[in-house]
Amino acid sequence: MGSRREPTARQLRLAVELRRLREASGLSAREAAALLGVNSVQISQIEAGTTGVSEQRLRRMAAHYACTDGELVDALVAMATDRGRGWWEEYRGLLPTPFLDLSELECHATFRWDVDFLHVPGLLQTEDYARALFSRRVPELPREELELRVRHRMQRRLGMESARPMPYEALVHEAALRIRVGGRATLQDQLVNLLELSEAEHVTVRVIPFDLEEFADITAAMAYAGGAVPRLDTVVRDGPDGTVFVDSEAQLGVFRTLFRRVKAASLDPERSRDVIHRLTKEL
Repeated sequence: MGSRREPTARQLRLAVELRRLREASGLSAREAAALLGVNSVQISQIEAGTTGVSEQRLRRMAAHYACTDGELVDALVAMATDRGRGWWEEYRGLLPTPFLDLSELECHATFRWDVDFLHVPGLLQTEDYARALFSRRVPELPREELELRVRHRMQRRLGMESARPMPYEALVHEAALRIRVGGRATLQDQLVNLLELSEAEHVTVRVIPFDLEEFADITAAMAYAGGAVPRLDTVVRDGPDGTVFVDSEAQLGVFRTLFRRVKAASLDPERSRDVIHRLTKEL
């Protein structure tokens, strides 16, 4: 396997999971290398994501690490042997790496949950709405990069319209539906588009109403992407220091609980559509 200068988030996740399996087995990198007939440097490179691993070696590693979860091992093999180049590769070197990593994550996700308080989630945004958001960035983006980001976001939406789209559920605060991103006309078009998308069988949109009492479970947006098995789920958080991919089992459990709580407090899909329709008429 050749070396990599910049592993993708998916390649790094595979590396992390292999390290976790080894550590759970109680083996050191040197002991694992001896069992596999390689040197410890190779184990370190695999666990850093800087070199790939074949299916045969991965299954041997899982066996030596006493991993009996066949579904997990099969999922890791799929990650290790995926040699395809996704559509997002055309943006490599043009957009920040997290944009590409998010696209790759969505491409392989089995489902997606979004929670947003200030904006309509990215996968549901219209072109004008997305352009207005990117235009407000500080420092201001060069025009060429702004348009690249808009085009990339619209291409991400295509996955929602494929022959086998992933199940998608968005919990959107009423505030996000009222903030006039891009002005009145842009927001109105966005709300109409949101209503149309919510009619698809694989899309569920729920509104978190203003009058919800004692609501303090989450104070920031969250994107939760389902993996081939629950252990491979990922949470994506955007913050002042950039995009963070969360994948520890403990933290995933916390975010699952938070999502369930917010969902339980949100309006059902039919009442949510009524709210969005009313707001559209008020503009």
